[in-house]
Amino acid sequence: MIMADEIVARAPQRDRLLTPGEVAALFRVDPKTVTRWASAGRIGSIRTPGGHRRFRESEVRALLRGEGDVLVPAQPTANAVDLAARRLSR
Repeated sequence: MIMADEIVARAPQRDRLLTPGEVAALFRVDPKTVTRWASAGRIGSIRTPGGHRRFRESEVRALLRGEGDVLVPAQPTANAVDLAARRLSR
């Protein structure tokens, strides 16, 4: 018999969704830059039913950590964030 706690433990964790403004603050760029990155396919996004873009926090944090196409140290400094933003802008 499967207990309710086991079902909850097996369920995938929902990733927090960030707005373009929240992502922009992390990368220290303008929100429109984040939108352009998404349009160019440089960062994944989803659309809300109202058509607004949202970004998975885990993906954004991975980019900041240097996973994926952007190489950034685990503890991003201002320079590391600038580097990540420049690499995404290419």
